[in-house]
Amino acid sequence: MNKKVINTISSSRQEKAIEQYMQEVRDIVAAKLTRRDLLKMGLTASAGGLVSVSGAAFFPNLAMAGASNIRISPPCNQPWTDLMPIPKVCVPVGKFYKGDDADIYTTDDDADVKEDGCKLAIKRHNPGWDSDCYFQEARVETHQRWADFGGNEGIAERYELMARELDWNFYSNAEYGSFNSKIWTYTDLNSDAIGLLRIKAQYGKPIVMRMYNALPKDGNDNQGFGINQISPHLHNAHNPHTSDGGPLRFYDSGTFWDHWYPNVRAGFASTHIDGTTYKGRSCKGDWQETQSSLWFHDHRYDYTAQNVYKGLASFYTLYSDDINLDTEDEINGLRLPSGDYDIPILITDKSFDTNGQMFWDPFMTEGFLGDQQTVNFKIKPKLYVKKRKYRFRILNGGPSRFIELFWSNGAKFLRIANDGNLLPVAQEVTSIRLGVAERADVIVDFTNADPAVPIFLENRLEQINGQGPTGKILASSDKTKLLKLIATEAAVDRSESMDTLKTQVMVPMPTPIITKTTKQRAFNFGTLNGAWTVNDKFFNKDIVSAYPIEGTAEVWALKSGGGWSHPIHIHFEEFQVISRDGSAAKMNIEDKSRKDVVRIGQAAWGTTGSSEVKVYMQFRDWHGDYPMHCHNVVHEDHGMMVRFQVVPSNDPNAGK
Repeated sequence: MNKKVINTISSSRQEKAIEQYMQEVRDIVAAKLTRRDLLKMGLTASAGGLVSVSGAAFFPNLAMAGASNIRISPPCNQPWTDLMPIPKVCVPVGKFYKGDDADIYTTDDDADVKEDGCKLAIKRHNPGWDSDCYFQEARVETHQRWADFGGNEGIAERYELMARELDWNFYSNAEYGSFNSKIWTYTDLNSDAIGLLRIKAQYGKPIVMRMYNALPKDGNDNQGFGINQISPHLHNAHNPHTSDGGPLRFYDSGTFWDHWYPNVRAGFASTHIDGTTYKGRSCKGDWQETQSSLWFHDHRYDYTAQNVYKGLASFYTLYSDDINLDTEDEINGLRLPSGDYDIPILITDKSFDTNGQMFWDPFMTEGFLGDQQTVNFKIKPKLYVKKRKYRFRILNGGPSRFIELFWSNGAKFLRIANDGNLLPVAQEVTSIRLGVAERADVIVDFTNADPAVPIFLENRLEQINGQGPTGKILASSDKTKLLKLIATEAAVDRSESMDTLKTQVMVPMPTPIITKTTKQRAFNFGTLNGAWTVNDKFFNKDIVSAYPIEGTAEVWALKSGGGWSHPIHIHFEEFQVISRDGSAAKMNIEDKSRKDVVRIGQAAWGTTGSSEVKVYMQFRDWHGDYPMHCHNVVHEDHGMMVRFQVVPSNDPNAGK
């Protein structure tokens, strides 16, 4: 038997073994087996996957050492054939939908609903139930400062979104036209926007986002992963805790919740009560806390990774026309590329079975690496660009992979924003490393691009398991290429010149630090028994780990050891990195701005790591509980999260 035949047989056997493993995983998830149940069966979940208690692989053929070894996704033999989907903008409505049966409703201008403790019930079609139903309001909680931002006057823009199941083909339609993976995603009920959405918001104009949960009624009808409960988190807006989308505020299929987004800058009720002024225009809060590129995703505890992987993620871009800064046009403020030339890009990992259905292995507690990377829910798509400047808002959606982006032609990135924050001055860099949930806004000039020579966006950072990147930069290849960009005709460009964009001041760091530090805390991110801890403890929903006082500031030391990489996200307010490993001189270039995610541990930058990062964190304007967690969301779901609660100074737990 020749070597080619032997290799074919071996490959076929391995593929069958992997398919068998995938089906076993789906069966175990559908049976809702616990760790205790698995132990009774002689199995356990570990960082390497599903194994016997003796440590042997459940399927020896797999040689499972991490999620990166799952290699069954059909190959993409016809890349660059499908267009990259561009997120459509959601459309607000004047009044919320109330249905036909008016007898059961209070007034829809619901200023009184939260105050009176009334619940709404709204009859409309529920695709998850395949019938009409009365969507019940998930809970009754008063929105903080509802009247302060015009809630009683009904001035907030209203959006109606729905979380539901859809069929989606991540592959090329030309090559795999029959592939329709079941995904869970957000849809806009007042436009044709589905899949990856975009809400365009403005400072000074509050939003109420009514989110209906229309996921499948049967919790087992989930293709082996995910749970039909949701908690949409607007990452990392300065919002009250009831609308933050915290891990404990999830709601069931057949219910809805009104998320209250005041779109106000930090400091409005504490350090900057009288507001601030930028070039003659005033605003509430500190104008230097202006944000830009945000996103919202599901945050149901224990299932964040699975629900987000399944598709529950979209963009929320926040403009600052009120002070003529980051405006939604090219002739005012910073004059950044706008309209059709301002494009969000989401990069995520996926794995598929031989039928093109997404696969998730919940037993890969180390981290899940897919064998395909998608761009706006497509594998190796193409994007036609005009010969002019563009703004790309790039987001690493994980769930566990770090990325480092390059242009195939060696061009530099002009980075203007870091996470949700405009930089003090643009950074011209040859590559951009992003941990999970980190973002980068970049300006790219295609004015002189040759239509005959495409440009590729590449991820060249090596990562072989969920532990984190090695730091090694791979050579450019077909495998590293994510997106093909093809220049077409010239177009009018009224945005600022590249020379000015490189040098103009955007949003300086808030200095000097005007809030005195009242306390220092240390949080150690570690591992125990195949799961993940903070200060040697797994997440406990009933425990609050810190009670910072509203209006104060603290310094938090975030520590990691053991060669792991962790992108740490703190909800509530942007922080400032003040040192790495005890030295401000060791800070990375992107540390020198406001942040909401910071990388610690292995290969935080280059091939070097950071065992400790210190951040300066303020707790202003709102009261309530918020989480801090690793945004390798597999780590989060397996214990690496804590809650803190912002309290007034007279609270009995204040400062504890």
